[in-house]
Amino acid sequence: MSSVSEGRIPSSSVRLITQGPLRTTLRTDDGVMIEAVYDPCTADEGAGRDAGGPGTAIVVAHGFTGSADRPAVRRAVGVFSQRAAVITFSFRGHGRSGGRSTVGDLEVLDLAAAVAWARSLGHQRVVTVGFSMGGSVVLRHGALYTAPDETGAEGSNAPAVAERRGRTEAHKGAHADAVVSVSAPARWYYRGTAPMRRLHWMVTRPTGRLVGRYGFRTRIVPGAWDPVPLSPVAAAGLIAPAPLLIVHGDRDPYFPLDHPRMLAEAAGDAAELWLERGMGHAENAADETLLTRIADWAATR
Repeated sequence: MSSVSEGRIPSSSVRLITQGPLRTTLRTDDGVMIEAVYDPCTADEGAGRDAGGPGTAIVVAHGFTGSADRPAVRRAVGVFSQRAAVITFSFRGHGRSGGRSTVGDLEVLDLAAAVAWARSLGHQRVVTVGFSMGGSVVLRHGALYTAPDETGAEGSNAPAVAERRGRTEAHKGAHADAVVSVSAPARWYYRGTAPMRRLHWMVTRPTGRLVGRYGFRTRIVPGAWDPVPLSPVAAAGLIAPAPLLIVHGDRDPYFPLDHPRMLAEAAGDAAELWLERGMGHAENAADETLLTRIADWAATR
């Protein structure tokens, strides 16, 4: 089953999909077509209410060179769907999505479209979970897309959203109610590890972009960011009052432990920090036990 959606929240009553997966194509605010997949919660009705409550959805943002159909992402879906419905999608330039990757900048629009789609399906509460590049995107999304206050006005960060991205009416419901960032960088342009130096070569050099396209099935836009997007560490301090969980492995080969500590410090009391012993990087290193703990946190916060 497939469809095309622009992520709009219907003005009338919403429907809630409860049977079987759904694959669709979403249109972002800048017109890029993004593939997305919906998996309903596999818990029985009573367990679903006890765990995440009716209407909870987890939106998963994969890492650079990943996609909605990668085995590590599908493994996470299998665990998360025991607690809540799950939406996965492929960032622009990845998988079957259109466009080209901007390595964490315009990808915030892709996430916004997926979150808005979750709400259009009837989910009252949406939690974003991002890995690596996706982890930086969920942080920026949490800072830029804020919930309306009791009067119906947009939150205090709404002017930044309109200024930086020209958000349209289509995605006014694109805010997250809680944010989980796994293996994310704290600052841009980090080259302190060999894997990150290789990644920068892939992104910045024509030969590297060819390797990305044909070796990793990732289409990368040429040229530098202009302007430079809000950094993850700056975004972390703007997410409250939404709950924030920061997860990082002590054997991460990409980003050492000063990155999650900087994020947690910037977020202050609004964040929880889990430093995982023996864990490597992102979704490929997240085992079932950790994914279950993340799902429990997401469903109950």
